[in-house]
Amino acid sequence: MSTTTTAEVAEQDSWAGHQPLPTVKPRSERTLAIWVEQSFIQCKRLLIGWMRDPSTTIQTLVFPAATLIMFRIVLGDSIEQATGMPAIYGFVPMVMLVAAMSGSIVSALGFKAEKATGLLGRFYTMPIHRAAGLTGRLLAEAVRVLITSLFVLAVGLALGFRFWYGPAASIAMLAIPILFAIGFAVLVTALATLTEGVMLVAVVGIVQTLLMFFNSGFVPVFAYPVWLQKTVENQPMSTAIDAMRGLSYDGPIATPLWKTVAWSVGMIVVFAYPAVRGYRRAAETGA
Repeated sequence: MSTTTTAEVAEQDSWAGHQPLPTVKPRSERTLAIWVEQSFIQCKRLLIGWMRDPSTTIQTLVFPAATLIMFRIVLGDSIEQATGMPAIYGFVPMVMLVAAMSGSIVSALGFKAEKATGLLGRFYTMPIHRAAGLTGRLLAEAVRVLITSLFVLAVGLALGFRFWYGPAASIAMLAIPILFAIGFAVLVTALATLTEGVMLVAVVGIVQTLLMFFNSGFVPVFAYPVWLQKTVENQPMSTAIDAMRGLSYDGPIATPLWKTVAWSVGMIVVFAYPAVRGYRRAAETGA
C-alpha cells in the first residue's frame, strides 16, 4: 500500500496550479446555428406570453369559431340554395384566413408594446442574433395560425366539413393559411415600424374588411357585379380560398394555388426589407 508524503502532495498542487485552465471558445451570435436556436427561443417566449393572455386566447380560438358558426347559421342555407354548393367549404377557409390576418394585428401591437417598454432595446444590447427577434415572431405567427386553423377545422367538421382527397391534400390545405399568414405578418410588421398603433389597426382593419367581404368564400364570384368579378377572383384571399376548396371538396387547384404562392411570396419580398430595417431601427433607438 503506497503512501504519499506531504512534500509530494505540495509538489503536485504546485504543478497543477501552473496548468492552464481549459477554455471554451464563445460562439459568435452571428452564426446560423445561433440564429436558429435563438429564433426558437424568441418564438417560445412569444407563445408563452400569448397563452397567458386571455384576450389573445379569445382572438385565436373563440372569435374564429363563433364567426364560422354565425356564417353557417345566417348565410349557409341561402348560399347553398342559390349556388347548389355547400357553403361550409368556403366558410372554413375564409375564417382561417381572416383569423390569420387578425392575429397579425395583435402580434404587431405586441411589437409596438415591446418597443415602448424598451424590451427590444435591451435585446439589442445582448449577444443575440439581430434577426432572431423578427424570425422568432414569424415562427410564433405560424404556430398560432396552425393552432387556430386546427380549431376552426374541428368546428367545421362538426358543421359538416369533410376532406375528400386524403391526408396529403388535407395537409396541403392547412399549409396554405400558414404561408398566407407569414406573408401578411411581414407586411403588418413593416407597417408597425412606420405607423402608430391606432393608425395601424385602422389601416389593416380596412384592408381586412374589404378582403373578407369581397372574396369567393363569402359568396361565389358570379354573385358580384360583372365589373368587380375579376378583382374578387384574383385578390389574395379568393385565390387561397379557391385552392383550399379544391383540395378539400371540388374545384381547380393548380391555378389558385400558384396565385396564392405568388401573393404570399410577393408580400414577403416587397415588405421584408422595410420590416427588417424598421425592426432594427426600433431596437437601436426605440423609435
